[in-house]
Amino acid sequence: MNTTVQLEERILTDPRQFRVLTGDRPTGRLHLGHYFGTLHNRVRLQDLGVEMFVIIADYQVLTDRDVADDLTGHVEELVLDYLAVGVDPARSTIFTHSAVPALNQLMLPFLSLVSVAELNRNPTVKDEIAHSRQSAVSGLMFTYPVHQAADILFCKGNLVPVGQDQLPHLELTRTIARRFNDRYGDGTVVFPEPDALLSSAPLLLGTDGTKMSKSRRNAISLAADADETARLLKGARTDSERHITYDPAARPEVSSLLLMAALCQNRTPEEVADDIGSAGAAALKKTVTDAVNEYLAPIRARRTEYARDRAFLRRTLREGNERARAVADATLTEVRAAMNSHYR
Repeated sequence: MNTTVQLEERILTDPRQFRVLTGDRPTGRLHLGHYFGTLHNRVRLQDLGVEMFVIIADYQVLTDRDVADDLTGHVEELVLDYLAVGVDPARSTIFTHSAVPALNQLMLPFLSLVSVAELNRNPTVKDEIAHSRQSAVSGLMFTYPVHQAADILFCKGNLVPVGQDQLPHLELTRTIARRFNDRYGDGTVVFPEPDALLSSAPLLLGTDGTKMSKSRRNAISLAADADETARLLKGARTDSERHITYDPAARPEVSSLLLMAALCQNRTPEEVADDIGSAGAAALKKTVTDAVNEYLAPIRARRTEYARDRAFLRRTLREGNERARAVADATLTEVRAAMNSHYR
């Protein structure tokens, strides 16, 4: 597997050699942590000329939930967030799981290439199961890494932006691709073994000092207005020390707020801390609020404009689904031919 440094050099030299698969589950509006964690990088790769497939993983909502509430609304909210941050449907294919049958059909041959033991010891699956909201683990949850492999390989994605915790999923995808090629390729490479583009994105804590999360109601949503942002940040957890310093180990909540302001102002957290000095938590929160609202203002304005044209949202998704289906159908045809199960 190539290193992230090597991959970045190759992207700058020849971005057209890469096809990226990335995406989100439609479980609510995206927030500032998503933006600096993944969305900003997607737009960067798109603008460099990398071919992007952005999946709205609506089937995967069912992995740890008994009911997918307001799925249509959540899907539209995701499309709005994507468009607002700069994902361009003319250059990036935005699509949903459920609209691409051939993608999901790849799960069957892929499942034959992995053992139950391999699925059972996947650390990401173990973590998902531990935090599952269901009383029993569904089969879909158990096979989640194989479904994710189908997401990546249906379009022959060869580059996947991931965090360190997602590496086991990607390694299983590489294993599936390798085993399919060995078993059915007859000397040819049907699927690439995708590389991981490791994220160096900083971790932003939520306003309660824990991981920023949609479900914990501690996140600054991209769709939030300036007043809501101010209210949320006013209640953000800090500490009792008046002098503001950047020390992630000893002062995680204060440091996360400093980092949030720094990212929005394109400065270092230390510079932001030096400006605030001994002015205390109130000054810190005002600095962060002003920085976040100023940074998100154009994104929120675009989001409002797109929200007025629901027909455009539906057309974006319809056209993206059509493109994804064409790619998936071609891949499934190739898979059937390789497996000698093409009966036409």
